[in-house]
Amino acid sequence: MTRTVVIGGGVAGLATAALLAREGHQVRLLEKNSRAGGRAGTVTRDGFRFDTGPSWYLMPSVFEHFFELLGTSAAEQLDLRTLDPGYRVFTEPAADASVSCVEVPYGADRVAELFEELEPGSSGELGRYLRSARHTSDMAERYFLYNTFTRWRSLLAAPVLRALPRLAGLLTTSLQRFVERRFTHQVLRQILEYPAIFLGTDPRKAPAIYHLMSTLDLDDGVQYPIGGFWGLVERLRELAVEAGVEIVTDAEVTEILTRREDAGLHASGVKWRDPAGAERIEHANSVVSAADLHHTETVLLREEARSYDESWWERRESGPGAVLVLLGVRGELPQLAHHSLFFTSDWDANFDAIFGPDPALPDPASIYVCKPSATDPDVAPPGCENLFVLVPIPADESFGSGGVNGAGDPTIEAAADRAIAHIASWAGIPDLAERIVTRETIGPSDFAHDYHSWRGGMLGPSHILRQSAMFRAQNVSPRVSGLYYAGATTAPGVGVPMCLISAELVLKRIRGDRTAGPTAPIGPRAQAPTPAHTHSGPAGRGHP
Repeated sequence: MTRTVVIGGGVAGLATAALLAREGHQVRLLEKNSRAGGRAGTVTRDGFRFDTGPSWYLMPSVFEHFFELLGTSAAEQLDLRTLDPGYRVFTEPAADASVSCVEVPYGADRVAELFEELEPGSSGELGRYLRSARHTSDMAERYFLYNTFTRWRSLLAAPVLRALPRLAGLLTTSLQRFVERRFTHQVLRQILEYPAIFLGTDPRKAPAIYHLMSTLDLDDGVQYPIGGFWGLVERLRELAVEAGVEIVTDAEVTEILTRREDAGLHASGVKWRDPAGAERIEHANSVVSAADLHHTETVLLREEARSYDESWWERRESGPGAVLVLLGVRGELPQLAHHSLFFTSDWDANFDAIFGPDPALPDPASIYVCKPSATDPDVAPPGCENLFVLVPIPADESFGSGGVNGAGDPTIEAAADRAIAHIASWAGIPDLAERIVTRETIGPSDFAHDYHSWRGGMLGPSHILRQSAMFRAQNVSPRVSGLYYAGATTAPGVGVPMCLISAELVLKRIRGDRTAGPTAPIGPRAQAPTPAHTHSGPAGRGHP
């Protein structure tokens, strides 16, 4: 029986562990923090429960397929609610300081009506845009996202060859240019360009192939799992344990062990430190690191085993960092939808501050606000609202860390104050600051400390062309056999759906499956290796 150690209990780690255990591996998952979940974390404070990571449930087909691999379904595991409106967009007030808001409804026909209202004659162009997005999304799922790129003829399928001229155009044109050729209304352009942030990049740099993202919210609609993404993490953890995974928390992996064989280096286990500081050795036939790839390669591996050293990372482009602001607010906030986007009028200046040669905290900043209490009654006390505020900033841990009720580093708290003021002004909530009853901030240093995040970023390497698909670091070490990688910092990329796919890519690598698309459901699990247990240490900052 194959004994496998998985490093990191985020979404990718839990998903990989569950798939491998169902395949028949004896799996032990080691998580450095006192809870699993990674960036998809949770904070409970003063009767409020905040998700501290993902909040958009997109690409439902990916979730459904993953649950099928575990012998279940999204319907069985999650209580999904369709949001209507999908989200609201607030724009920077003009000189008269009046509130300007666009509500993006659920349903393609109603979205077309919105586009026609804002830009007469644009609904036909939107239809063509979304048809292209649907086709591109389908191509991506069938031929690229689930592809290990170990057999190049997998890219020579007839549909891919027929689409080559069009794909070439999409890869060599920026998303911003692609959109601006088709639409003139500023807010409509921003609605079509903002998904680049989900990919950790600037719409001026993201290849236009990523216009496929627009079919996810404008065509399919936006859903929310009751319990938030922390509820999803709990389901993944329970499914992993049911499959036979042993989860150990408060277990800091300090080294990936290798041994030299005739064919070269092979992963042989890990060293890890328990809460008492004692160092332990865990032997294994294979190791999966679902930790940040930079940390894995430059810290956990000895120099002779590294494939991506610091010089390699110096040539990579990071996605953004973030200031996260968790707010418990007294009274209702009908001005805000479940999802609200606040867009600055000078779009380019905002991205220059985050991704340009002279990075700085953007002011004003484009902001994302999630109000899960609009849909989920259990995330806030009666009569109160729960707000998750995300301010994209440069990925640079020198900006500092957050804290509770204003106790974070001054730069982080000042950015949070500005964000609260902008939300109050742009959405017409003049007394917002006075109604805050609890507040916690999270900054780049927290990402670096809690998740060993490269440069303190919130996502990982951005999805510019040279860091996408087959050009991204793949799911197996080029130098160490038996060592695999999962998570947002490796292929296929950032976001919860991509993390689930990365788990499947590890499974395909181990199986030797070189097909391009999603794998068929595994079927009944092999004999359970050993009873599984979850070990937990004392609760840390931000943990219930």
